[in-house]
Amino acid sequence: MTSAAASPEALWPVLVAGLVAGYAVALPVGPVASYLVGLAARHPWRVGVAGALGIATVDGAYALVTGLFGTLVADHVRPVAGPLRIVSAGVLVLLAAHGALTAWRERTASDGETRADPLTAPRAFARFVAITAINPGTVLFFAVVVTGGALMPDTTAGGSSTVAAAVFGLAAFVASASWQLALALGGTLLGRVLSGPRGRLGTALASSTLMVVLAVVVLVG
Repeated sequence: MTSAAASPEALWPVLVAGLVAGYAVALPVGPVASYLVGLAARHPWRVGVAGALGIATVDGAYALVTGLFGTLVADHVRPVAGPLRIVSAGVLVLLAAHGALTAWRERTASDGETRADPLTAPRAFARFVAITAINPGTVLFFAVVVTGGALMPDTTAGGSSTVAAAVFGLAAFVASASWQLALALGGTLLGRVLSGPRGRLGTALASSTLMVVLAVVVLVG
């Protein structure tokens, strides 16, 4: 992208591209989104919000990095996409098992027992940053968008300006955050409706089952 791309008029297409790319990555409900909804249903609202922002932070960071170094990033990630996919699926299965086990322990605890919730908002943020960061599909998608010019006209890995990359990354973050926060809010409302021990166990088991199924899809896809 030439220096003229730094003008506000030239940055509008980049802003729109970032929003479109952010929603394109965020809207498909995969195992991470399923885990977010299930977790938000069983925890205070701030935990779900922190998890949603963790996902969006990684999406925005990957968009920024690929906006700056699109071709280089794609060349380095593509050879290890297979192992990363296996690791991602394995982590999601472990999280699904942990969520189901935790909910079962809550269900079988005595009525008089008070159980402190160990998951805080900072820990939720860090957890979702970690499980989102190991997904190779996200960074490869943004790399294709940038280097292929599918959504960013006149942008190449060698010529895109820092300002354009920053706008692209910020727009992708805003788009992803808006959708992830909507999912977290939906999970919180679901948790209020199904706030009893059986309801919370049911949402946990449903979320964990869906996560395992989607993890298998990630593994074989």
